[in-house]
Amino acid sequence: MKKTCLSGLLAIASVSMAITAAAAADLRITLTGIRSQDGRIMVAVYDRADAFMKPGQAIAALNLTVRGDAMTVVLADVAPGGYAVSAYHDENGNGELDKNLIGIPTEGYGFSNGAFGPPDFDGAAVNATDGRAVAAVTIRY
Repeated sequence: MKKTCLSGLLAIASVSMAITAAAAADLRITLTGIRSQDGRIMVAVYDRADAFMKPGQAIAALNLTVRGDAMTVVLADVAPGGYAVSAYHDENGNGELDKNLIGIPTEGYGFSNGAFGPPDFDGAAVNATDGRAVAAVTIRY
């Protein structure tokens, strides 16, 4: 009897782990259009419209060393759903996206889905429900 119960519990645990693994996705973020090797690339990933582009609301914030004119990073095992990505190239290392006197960015920036900004969440969102999602972000100057 104990052996049968143990086998049943192991089977349930195996099925549960398989369902969890199948539900997870990888979010591959590809950054292109990087014009210089100076500074850092700052990337923020959001999973809700009410959090999008709000300070401290990203589910992931990446501070990346620039390595070439294109880079790819992967967030592994994200939950299924929509994700919107914003990125900027902090060329001078001051920790912010610099703008000119009328508010136009002077450092490169971009959003997933090639959305022009600032877009709304739905305009920038990619879907991560099919096991693997790609968020392409072009850094524009």
